[in-house]
Amino acid sequence: MSKPFVLFDFTKESNIQNWSVVNDGVMGGLSKGNFSVNDKGDGFFTGHVSLENNGGFSSVRYNFESKSVSSYKKITLRLKGDGKQYQIRVKTRASDYYSYIAYIKTNGEWQTLEILFSNMIPSFRGNVLDLPNYPGEYMEQFSILIGNKKNEDFKLYLDKIELE
Repeated sequence: MSKPFVLFDFTKESNIQNWSVVNDGVMGGLSKGNFSVNDKGDGFFTGHVSLENNGGFSSVRYNFESKSVSSYKKITLRLKGDGKQYQIRVKTRASDYYSYIAYIKTNGEWQTLEILFSNMIPSFRGNVLDLPNYPGEYMEQFSILIGNKKNEDFKLYLDKIELE
């Protein structure tokens, strides 16, 4: 087994120019999200999900050069959420129309969560696709999305994202 690969380790000096917020405004919705590095050096994803105008999600995505991930089996996240459910999403190629997703439930405390590649299901706009689960060969995009079919504020702190 390979040693863990750090996909992103947040610090006060983190360059987050390859991270971008994508809200439901791409489809007419009114949700708002923001992503920054806070004064403690954590990635900080915060905002409000609105169901108005057929909205209902906010996401933050990290694009990077294609990475061979075949020697890894899972994503390990150290984060602190707000007790809400989030989707962790990856793409083999950033240009793929679908993502491989897994759900996580935060508990309001710092926690380390593991997501097996083999448990990540192919999905497009909330629909599961008739394709195999994430093959874990290449990765070009990592995202976190909140879309729980309700109006809600959200707050998520990120410390580290690793592949193991």
